[in-house]
Amino acid sequence: MYTTAVCPYCVAAKNFLKSRGASWEEVRVDLDLERRQEMMARARRTSVPQIFIDDTHVGGYDDLVALDRAGGLAPLLEGRA
Repeated sequence: MYTTAVCPYCVAAKNFLKSRGASWEEVRVDLDLERRQEMMARARRTSVPQIFIDDTHVGGYDDLVALDRAGGLAPLLEGRA
């Protein structure tokens, strides 16, 4: 998950994933310009958070919640086990 320090949606996404028993790697793009460029190339977006589960781009927090409501998040997370 690509994040910044002052991003309420990043905090919400981490809390949401935690509530689903998921773990993640946090990449702070406000501290590393190279990783920010990597995020923009992978996600084709500049906003954070940008969430990837393995190679699948989920999107931001709203996308994460929508995916969960549609029943698509659990299978992605289970595929990581």
